Amino acid sequence: MKVGIDLGGSHIAIGVVNNKGKIIEKTEKRLLSNEKKHIEKTIEDNIIGYIKELSAKYKIEEIGIAAPGTIQDGKIIKAYNLGIEEYDIKSKLSKKVRVPIKIKNDAKCAAIAEHKYGCLKQYKRSVFLTLGTGIGGAVIINNKLLDTGNLPGCEFGHMIIEKDGLLCGCGKFGCWQQYASMKSLKDKLRKKLGYDEQTDSKQLLNILKNTTKEDSNFIIINNILEEYTKDLSIGISNLINIFEPEAVGIGGSFVYFKDILLYKLENELFNDGLLFNSRKDLKIETAILGNDAGIIGATLS
Repeated sequence: MKVGIDLGGSHIAIGVVNNKGKIIEKTEKRLLSNEKKHIEKTIEDNIIGYIKELSAKYKIEEIGIAAPGTIQDGKIIKAYNLGIEEYDIKSKLSKKVRVPIKIKNDAKCAAIAEHKYGCLKQYKRSVFLTLGTGIGGAVIINNKLLDTGNLPGCEFGHMIIEKDGLLCGCGKFGCWQQYASMKSLKDKLRKKLGYDEQTDSKQLLNILKNTTKEDSNFIIINNILEEYTKDLSIGISNLINIFEPEAVGIGGSFVYFKDILLYKLENELFNDGLLFNSRKDLKIETAILGNDAGIIGATLS
């Protein structure tokens, strides 16, 4: 068996994956603000503890880690959404876990999994986005992940969409993820509706689904969703105009909100003249593997 680990800006998910790409056991931990202050220790303690539990039940052949940010030689060089720089995670875990470990950018892991098993398996050319704490991405051309050499590339979340815009954790202003990540949407909803970070994604989704036109918050919520999908469509249209994919796949926590957001997004993309070439054949697909794509892809990369 292989173990896939997905490190997100707000969670750690660990799963046992069989040779058919199926997760047979999984645990997930949401990271709160106080735990992020000692993020490296939090990551190591959770991974090491759970691997020890799994080792008593399964013969673990390999551990794959899907991590945000720039990954080189087993290190997380920089992951702004985790507040990490020069973190030699492979070396530190290898001292406690006697199993081969590999690590790759999380969005690319998810793209590999969705291309092999999920929403992109019927397409030769696609762009894949992970919308979560930030925005990650990958490009697949002729069934192969785009190779950008020694640097991972495809940092779509740091595409500038607003000159002199919001300050990003990377130090630049106006990065796309400051406007179109799911974190930015959820944070704005919590702030405008008067909730704190203890209100999780599931609770926010229930609020959105149960808000009617008669509710006092309807206009506030609708305005937030309209603004969000406009910002999201700007970045996606840029990627379509550059790569002309057959499909755009969207993963991350966006998948759970697709009934509310996808129709609005498609309206923005296809009705507002954002695309340079008319693309009536273009498909917007949501990840079939959901937030499990990173876990599965980590064992395939």
